[in-house]
Parts: sequence; structure tokens; C-alpha cells
Amino acid sequence: MNSPLTESIEATIDVHKVRNELQPIPREKVDEEPRLLFRRSSRVQRLTGVAIRSIGSYVPSRIVTNEELEQRYGFEEGWVKRRTGISQRRFAGEGESTSDLAVEAAKRAMLAARVAPSDIDLLIVGTFTPDFTCPSTACLVQDKLNLDAPAMDLQAACSGFMYSLATGAQFIATGNAKCALVIGADVNSRIVQPDDQRTAPLFGDGAGAVILGAGEADQGLVCYQLGADGAGGCMLDRPAGGVTQPLTPELVAAGKHFLQMDGRNVFKWAIQAVTESIEVVLEQAGVTMEDVSLFVLHQANIRIIDHAMKVLSIPRSKVYNNLDRVGNTSAASIPLALDEAYREGRIQRGDLVLMCGFGAGLTWGTGLFRW
Repeated sequence: MNSPLTESIEATIDVHKVRNELQPIPREKVDEEPRLLFRRSSRVQRLTGVAIRSIGSYVPSRIVTNEELEQRYGFEEGWVKRRTGISQRRFAGEGESTSDLAVEAAKRAMLAARVAPSDIDLLIVGTFTPDFTCPSTACLVQDKLNLDAPAMDLQAACSGFMYSLATGAQFIATGNAKCALVIGADVNSRIVQPDDQRTAPLFGDGAGAVILGAGEADQGLVCYQLGADGAGGCMLDRPAGGVTQPLTPELVAAGKHFLQMDGRNVFKWAIQAVTESIEVVLEQAGVTMEDVSLFVLHQANIRIIDHAMKVLSIPRSKVYNNLDRVGNTSAASIPLALDEAYREGRIQRGDLVLMCGFGAGLTWGTGLFRW
């Protein structure tokens, strides 16, 4: 029996249309579903009056080269560099966790902004490699930094920093926070099958952090888009370890607790996600490619970045890459690159910086930020 509220809602919408749209796509038909490549969206938002006061980043000291992986696991010589553009990556040391990396990046950002722990009134950690399922990694970071602030994890995989940045900016823009610490951190080396040549060499470990505060009216996210297409979730996932498939000895033996990726389809989806979301954001913002000072994309694969930039006719000189030295660091990717670019003098007050993250979920987040 429908309630008066349900009947009121149904009277104003096409119920049959909604029900049809809500039908799940069977897993066996995912490859036949064209919208996976890519679920387009024209929805964008604007969030200004927010400034990035500082950036900090941290990568572990252990360097793992392609040559080391080739010798240890018998990977094809030169394959990783040719297919991904990666020469080396950083791996967390024994006993070094995601929260440890996050704390180091946070300390550097706090020092750069001359911010004390007592000044921070919001903490968000973007990660899909938490120290534990519970408690949150953010709570561990909050304790290690001795913050008096609410703390929460945000899980959007390689889009995690962009989702976290937009979330933190909401608190600043509304006045519900004055000094927000936003971190992207992941220890990917512990969730990949070490001898999987197609996946393991892509990933590295790291963390990046920004301090957000109130800015001038023209600063902040001039235009941004957050998107998701859960129908493609099976293209990049960890099948075991959740409540759907709790860990068992059999699942661990089969490697189902490791990250699995349909590389070919992820590659095609990522190019469309990057190019189309960037075009939508710039068009809605009323700016051209030439108006953007720097493009900082998620460092997933140099072929994805190069292909997308070619489609968009963006010169290499405007695109910041550090993929060859750190690999794919997931949620840490964009803030790591931002920190390097800023320290190299590539970002100045008033510049328009285009950031774009994309990854498991499937999720994407593209933002045009006025520095």
C-alpha cells in the first residue's frame, strides 16, 4: 500500500521510465553495454571563495625500478616503460601504512601554510587502501596529528582527491570550516598481485595534502564535475574482502583479494572520461584551452594522458607529468603532481589549473581551479 507521500511523488514523475532506468545491467552483458564508454553527464557545479593555502606531499624512500621487477618476476624487458611510461615507483616500507604517508604529507602542508594542529577544523582523507576497514584512516591521522576536528575517509579510488577537494571546499564556502586539511593517500603496493605484469607495475605509493581556507571571490572551483558509472565497477575491482565475498582461505589462494583490472576497457573508458569531462567543464566555465595555465591529470598511464591531450589539442608544455618517477599513486596522484608543479613555479596566483581524476567505481572528477 502506497503512502500519501509515495502517491504524491508518483503523480509528478514517469514511474515506468524511472523503473526502467533503475534496472541493473547483468554482469554478463557489461561488454555489450555501450554507455560504459562513457556515461556522459552535463551536470556541473561552481564553488568559489575557496583558496588552496598550501600543498605538501610525501613518497616512501624505497625506489622500485622496472629492472628490479623484470628480474624478480620475469616481466618482459622494456614492456612496462613502453606501455605505461613508468620507469620507477615508490613502495612503502615494512610497517609503513597509508596513515603514515598521509601524516607526513599533512605535516609538510601545515608547515608551508604556517598552520598549527589547533587551527584545523576539518580532516578528509581520500583513499581506497585504508589501514583498516574500521576505524577510518582519517581517524588514525587525526590522532597522530592531535587534531580537534571531525575526520572522515572518502573512497572514490583514483578520483578520491577530487571528490575530497570538492567536499572540503563545501565546508569552507559555507563557513562551516575555516581551515580544512584534505589528503589523498594510497599504499597500492599491498593490494596488487605482485607478479601480474599488466597491473602491478603501474602502481606506486604516496600521499599529497592541501590546506583549504577562505579565498577571494574569484578563487576556487570556477567549474567542476563529479561523476560515476557504477555499471562499470567490475572493470576495476577487488572482488573479495567485503561483505559480499568475505575473505576465505580459498578466495585468498585464488588471489581474489587483489586488485583486478580489465585494462583494455578501462583504457578506452578513461580517454572518454577525461576528454569529455574536460570539454564540458571548460565549455560551461566559458574558457578555452588557451586560458588554462596548467593541466594536472591523474597519473595513470602516459598513453591515456597523451591520447587525451592529442584529442583536445593541448600542447605537452601545458601538461604536468611525474608518472615516470612515481607511477600511479591513486588518490595521491593529483596532489603529488600539484606540489611538484607549485614548487617548480608552474602555478601562480590567478592561474587557472585544470585537474582531472578518474578510476575505479567507475568515477571521475574534473575541476577548473582559480589559484
